[in-house]
Amino acid sequence: MKAILDLVARHKAGEPSGIYSVCSAHPLVIEAALLHTLRRGAPFALIEATSNQVNQEGGYTGMQPAGFREFVHQIADRVGLSRHRVLLGGDHLGPNAWQALPVEDAMARAEVLIDDYVRAGFRKIHLDCSMRCADDPAALSDEMIARRAARLCAVAEGAHARTGGEPPVYVIGTEVPTPGGAAEDLSTVAVTTSQAARTTIDTHRVIFAEAGLGTAWPRVIAAVVQPGVEFDHRRVVGYDSAKARALSRMIEQCDGLVFEAHSTDYQAPAALAALVQDHFAILKVGPALTFALREALWGLDAIEREWINPALGSGFRNIVVGRMKADPRNWSKYYHAGGGELDYDLQYSLSDRIRYYWPDPEIVHAQDKMFRNLTQKPPPDALISQYLPITRLALRDGLIQNIPADLAMAHVCAVLDAYHAATWPVKKTIPTARLRKRAL
Repeated sequence: MKAILDLVARHKAGEPSGIYSVCSAHPLVIEAALLHTLRRGAPFALIEATSNQVNQEGGYTGMQPAGFREFVHQIADRVGLSRHRVLLGGDHLGPNAWQALPVEDAMARAEVLIDDYVRAGFRKIHLDCSMRCADDPAALSDEMIARRAARLCAVAEGAHARTGGEPPVYVIGTEVPTPGGAAEDLSTVAVTTSQAARTTIDTHRVIFAEAGLGTAWPRVIAAVVQPGVEFDHRRVVGYDSAKARALSRMIEQCDGLVFEAHSTDYQAPAALAALVQDHFAILKVGPALTFALREALWGLDAIEREWINPALGSGFRNIVVGRMKADPRNWSKYYHAGGGELDYDLQYSLSDRIRYYWPDPEIVHAQDKMFRNLTQKPPPDALISQYLPITRLALRDGLIQNIPADLAMAHVCAVLDAYHAATWPVKKTIPTARLRKRAL
């Protein structure tokens, strides 16, 4: 992962640069991210899969690591982005998906997980052993977490030795925000103390050396900490640079290391830029992208209702909500209201549990029908402006075409614009139509 090592080196040398990581398995989100990379002239795109999303058992996407790689590469080929400019990462790789098992069983599965990811070409590996397993004590010590991380790092190094290519880079960290946002209501978030972060880093460094991983340690590029950003179902805790000042100054003393910030979804553009300035140089984003996609799909549903003969309509939105209610397993632990409030949470919660339902066959069929209707009879500008005003601007400027997929992806790209501005220098935008011609 020379590209990421070089970026970290530039940041440590004083350049306010960073990288954002797209954590999603939705094909339209990934296509939007890769098109955005082309359009903005960024050197590469970083796409990450999480351990519960993609694993040797299929995860909730049904994909194993090699399958996810091919899935992303096929999208890259279609949009004309070289596979060499697509970097793949694994997020929360460890026993996370098997916490209900005894630790040895969970760690054995985590070893298979790590091996599969590295052999499949994933080269940014988050070693996350912070979650307790069935027979663990109530709280895991820094040493226990670090020893498990070292155990998995050794597996990754062995997998790389067998497969070749660029060696992996690693992310460590014990204060990991809940994947997908907080499950409870919140108003404030405690920032990781500088001492706690330093202890985590020092403990890992010592244990990696004891485990014979001295050659891997220079490729540990980041630690996950809590900079004070989070979101729950309805609120966002914004970044406050002053509260993270001591933490930010601490990492300046650690050669080759920056911070990785999770749950940066829904932060204001100025907050994202401040995070990078304060050495949270790797920004993770996921639910905010599928939330933006859902906004666009709801807008397309509204346009279809006004523009397409009702007898031919897809009923897309009603079908999505109906499928969620018929199969509550992906949201019942998080949403506890009833009636209208439940309908609100199902559709509009910032934790975006709706993202688990997009692959549902009935929903896919309804979306395909809606897209087909609006392709055969493209909506007028006035309706696009009414229901998708952000997308209307991209259409006006010639960045997209008046086809449903473009209209939806433009909404996702608007979110990515803020991440790009925070991490990469501003470059000239290339219209999508020209990009597609180049790819043919």
